[in-house]
Amino acid sequence: MVPVSEPTLENVTAPGEVVHPADSPEAPWWRDAVIYQVYPRSWADADGDGIGDLPGITARLPYLRDLGVDAVWLSPFYVSPMNDAGYDVADYRDVDPRFGTLADADTMIATAHDLGLKVLVDLVPNHTSSEHAWFRAALAAGPGSLERDRYVFREGRGPGGDEPPNNWPSVFGGRGWTRVTEPDGTPGQWYLHIFDVTQPDLNWQHPEVREEFHDILRFWCDRGVDGFRVDVAHGLVKREGLPDWHGPVGLYDEVDADTGPTGVGRDAEAIRSTDGQVLDHTATGAAPMWDQDGVHEIYRGWREVLDSYGSPDRILCAEAWVTPESRLARYVRPGEMHQAFNFDFLDAHWAATALTTVIESSLRSNDAVGAPTTWVLSNHDVVRHASRLGLDQSRPRPNGIRAGDPQPDAELGLRRARAATALMLALPGGAYVYQGEELGLPEHTTMPDEYRQDPTFHRTHGAVTGRDGCRVPMPWVRDAPSLGFGPGSDPWLPQPDAYAGLAVDQQVGVEGSTLELYRALLEYRRKHRFGHGSLEWDALTSSTVVAFRNTSGDGERTLLVVTNLGDAPVALPAGDVLISSAPLDDDGSLPGDTTAWVRLPRE
Repeated sequence: MVPVSEPTLENVTAPGEVVHPADSPEAPWWRDAVIYQVYPRSWADADGDGIGDLPGITARLPYLRDLGVDAVWLSPFYVSPMNDAGYDVADYRDVDPRFGTLADADTMIATAHDLGLKVLVDLVPNHTSSEHAWFRAALAAGPGSLERDRYVFREGRGPGGDEPPNNWPSVFGGRGWTRVTEPDGTPGQWYLHIFDVTQPDLNWQHPEVREEFHDILRFWCDRGVDGFRVDVAHGLVKREGLPDWHGPVGLYDEVDADTGPTGVGRDAEAIRSTDGQVLDHTATGAAPMWDQDGVHEIYRGWREVLDSYGSPDRILCAEAWVTPESRLARYVRPGEMHQAFNFDFLDAHWAATALTTVIESSLRSNDAVGAPTTWVLSNHDVVRHASRLGLDQSRPRPNGIRAGDPQPDAELGLRRARAATALMLALPGGAYVYQGEELGLPEHTTMPDEYRQDPTFHRTHGAVTGRDGCRVPMPWVRDAPSLGFGPGSDPWLPQPDAYAGLAVDQQVGVEGSTLELYRALLEYRRKHRFGHGSLEWDALTSSTVVAFRNTSGDGERTLLVVTNLGDAPVALPAGDVLISSAPLDDDGSLPGDTTAWVRLPRE
């Protein structure tokens, strides 16, 4: 037997005590659902133009059924000039011709339902495209008009109004305000854009804005969608008076290796306004453009719209970069949203103390409001975890990786990614999987700059790499044009050489492949209802080991989940090893950077 170090259980409940009680086996579908994110531009290209489309998605839906997920979430496919990859919406009720037609969307939704998959679509309520009919009307109508009041227009400061209304920057770099030329040709008002200059922020105090989005929700629910992922859910309401802000505004924070998110870009200390007034931003835990209490009234109205459709539930999932967990839990209180991405879990470095702390604090915060926790490791905005976990874990998480940056250890990163996923999918609650992570896809870290399209890269003049590296098209077939992404050989972003060996056709049915690992994890999870299960820490938990017991939602199975984050192997107790993310040692012990699921004998 391999000796195990004494447990170190700082900041977590002692072993044997229930941290999280089991959910009801009859709980609604979304409380334990595993939802797969499809990035439409990069999933499958049916017409050969190098851009993924809705017919391509429809054709590949059986793959998701066979993978074992419960639902699919699609990033935006609305009419858009694509200045921010579709998150700049010009028409919320139509499909951009690049992706197909409304009829294609109907076919996709119907096909998914026939396969037993639910469908979520992205909703972008913080801002529209500058090409949206409302914004064009606002520019034409001039200052003081009802049309302008749908957005955040203000007079400038200083002589002639030459300075922006406040000092807010854009998340993507540069100023957060742009001055318009009025219809008579004179320099005029400024409009707020927390993101790109082509993404003007909406004024959510305006009743027409609120009613418009109620109608958009109904439009897509009437077409059969099962829910909405809400972009920048914490950003719709700004602090009254739009005070100056001297802290950062970035969504994608620096993360401390030991303690997790630093709060940079989310939380901040109190500051003073230009007139010397103290502004207690710690009262709401956020900068004045984030996480204002007024957002919750908006989502209560949305929930009423969705609840009017009856059973099964149509759901809302918040993309809210909010800390601490108690603030995030406010988004999933009864009568508001159903889910909120757990970005503190995504942000946690590969360290046992960080993981045990964030798992327990997340479960307890959401349990306090009766909501499940929604786990996630990768998405279209962050470096893929197969690469992120291969970087120096003492450093903050980067926003993109370029050829001149420190490169991830690909083998170590994939090993840790498999272990992290096996840990995540054993946790009670829901989970999201980002397209291609089930293949172990790494970030494209050597993409030539001329291919980059992320506005973050261009607005910062290359100082920030941005998100293109995690958005590269899927590899389906090793020896096909664009690796089977489409009939053409030139996809919209280039695929790295490593993707060929990771293509779907190279992993299906191959024992030990990452794809087959995901399939096995999802099969066991669904069969034994571990998403509805309870959680208590096991005595194996230490400064290098995360170990917990999940008693399934039906009370029939107790699963011991052990993740070894250290160098020394860990002896596993008696029981059947159902799955391990990497082979066990010859003596049956668990090697480093590996997770095992052990079915314990009945007591």
